[in-house]
Amino acid sequence: METKQKIKFSTVDEYLAAQPEQVRTVLKKLRQIIKKAAPGAEEVISYRIPAFKFHGMLVWYAGFKDHYSLFPFAATLHVFKDKLKPYELSKGTIRFPLNKPVPVKLVTEIVKYRVKENLDKAQRKQDVKNKGIKK
Repeated sequence: METKQKIKFSTVDEYLAAQPEQVRTVLKKLRQIIKKAAPGAEEVISYRIPAFKFHGMLVWYAGFKDHYSLFPFAATLHVFKDKLKPYELSKGTIRFPLNKPVPVKLVTEIVKYRVKENLDKAQRKQDVKNKGIKK
């Protein structure tokens, strides 16, 4: 029998359907929070877990036995370090306990920060490109 880690999901809905009910419920809420904070973002499967792209990768998220995680890049964790003190962190990962409410405001702030970061990066890229074009 194949383990969850080895299954290759084609869609976010497939990934969510494969999760235990408690995990699936929390991940659906997290998905909605991210969609609302980044309305133009595209849902994808990346590294075998759900993710959102918006001018590059935005965030990933996944469910586990006792927690769910948001993966917003390591530099983002540094920016939000004071607000993330109650949570277990590792490089680029925030672990939220399944038995606590989803921190809607915090997740929204993190996703909006990542949207701005990606937009700024895209603008800088465009500025460099435009400098190379003589008018």
